[in-house]
Amino acid sequence: MKNSQLYKGSLTTIIMRLLEENGRMYGYEITQKVKQLTDGELNVTEGALYPALHKLEAEGFLDVEMEKAGNRLRKYYKLTESGEKETVNRLAELEAFIRNMQALVKPNLEI
Repeated sequence: MKNSQLYKGSLTTIIMRLLEENGRMYGYEITQKVKQLTDGELNVTEGALYPALHKLEAEGFLDVEMEKAGNRLRKYYKLTESGEKETVNRLAELEAFIRNMQALVKPNLEI
């Protein structure tokens, strides 16, 4: 289940939630946080992460800050004001989706 389509459809929401919670993060930090929070069940590859980050930036949901880390520049991502609002919307949508899936998969489960 490490990279199933179910997770891929939620990647931008996952990224936005992590940034909402942590303020600002760089790419590798995001991948490691996802791995940590899912006990290694979900691995976000660079090939999936960076296109998602660039899309969110192009949509105006992320700001990018460059900062020197050792001998190189590191890109930090943080939510814009519209990104914060969109995160709330996407989380509500995802929670509704999860509730609906639970009702379909385990209809006798009380939520």
